[in-house]
Amino acid sequence: MALSVDSTRTDPDEGEKEAQKLPAGYDPTPIDYLRRCSNDEEALEVIKYLEERGEVDGKLSEELREQVRSLGVRSFGPLKEEGYYLRKYGCRSIR
Repeated sequence: MALSVDSTRTDPDEGEKEAQKLPAGYDPTPIDYLRRCSNDEEALEVIKYLEERGEVDGKLSEELREQVRSLGVRSFGPLKEEGYYLRKYGCRSIR
């Protein structure tokens, strides 16, 4: 399975505003996984894992890595801690 990304955001506030509009049956994106990382090293491991599983292609994984290296993992948005979706939307946590 490959995931296509239409755009990237470097402004965490803009990304957070978009994340408020989760549709029913929402599937987490690579950005959702990266926002659960505590540091850049974890983010790079997640990108490698998603690439190995075929969930992101080589071009996207390199773009994500470059953003982590140049701007840091928090450039994708604030940390999503345990229970984020429950607090935000009153629903069970997305995987």
